Amino acid sequence: MRHESVLLQECVRYLDIDPSGIYVDGTLGMGGHAEAVLEKLGGGMLVGIDRDDRALAFSRERLARFGGKARLVKGSFGDLGQILDSLGIQKVNGMLFDLGVSSPQLDDKERGFSYMQDAPLDMRMDESAPLSARDVLNTYSEAELRSIFWRYGEERYAGRIAAAVVAARERGPVETTGQFVDIIRSTMPAAALREKQHPAKRCFQAVRIEVNDELGQLERMLDQAPDRLVRGGRLLVISFHSLEDRLVKEAIRKRENGCTCPPDFPVCTCGFVKTLRSVTRKPVVPDGEELAGNPRARSARLRIAEKV
Repeated sequence: MRHESVLLQECVRYLDIDPSGIYVDGTLGMGGHAEAVLEKLGGGMLVGIDRDDRALAFSRERLARFGGKARLVKGSFGDLGQILDSLGIQKVNGMLFDLGVSSPQLDDKERGFSYMQDAPLDMRMDESAPLSARDVLNTYSEAELRSIFWRYGEERYAGRIAAAVVAARERGPVETTGQFVDIIRSTMPAAALREKQHPAKRCFQAVRIEVNDELGQLERMLDQAPDRLVRGGRLLVISFHSLEDRLVKEAIRKRENGCTCPPDFPVCTCGFVKTLRSVTRKPVVPDGEELAGNPRARSARLRIAEKV
């Protein structure tokens, strides 16, 4: 399995690693970020979390040389608090979350993540999960499909595509990624098909987000993470599309500003205090050298916040 860890050196630098600290890689994947962190640890520990059994198996082998310093757990980063509690960990020194789909997931056509290869519709990060992309496309109503194509993919032809999916499945189930791509193409005007971005990219993103509850998991993590950091601990999140980045930016901004009471209140009643500060004014992005070696990193945005 080949996978280039995005913004690897930047993540290691901004985590500001304490060799005796405890760190969380909440999206373990192929273990690239985790390995770089573990190499900086002395008596510390890293907790690696992932929903993908294949990724966990690969990372267990890759990180075996670190012994008990690497604690790998199957689960979702949306259950961060519960996972840390199960390990008897109250606070950690830093957390990293890379929200992208890994190259092995994209390149293994049987996983059904890619619009570039014809394969069974799946898109599940956790292959034991009950909901697949096939279920979404064949059981959701036209209104539900239109909603997820628009909300999660910002697809301007969401209505047309949803109607076309419903019409197609009346002739038989939509079973493959190739069928879905053909349905999407059939609804778009010639000008849209000539655009640089693949016409299916937005809808595939939308269905993947729905299948894996990606935004819901992200919101739950962002709600829990600041309270599990020690003072001075760092929260790093790499996002790849605007929906994720907006959620991360807003969560940091909210916790930077503290009190949410109206300005004319004589005393604070919300009880909300400032808990984070942004470490960089703008998100960190890959440089030209990284993009030359890993074009899939081009949309990556890293935001860093520190517990105050």
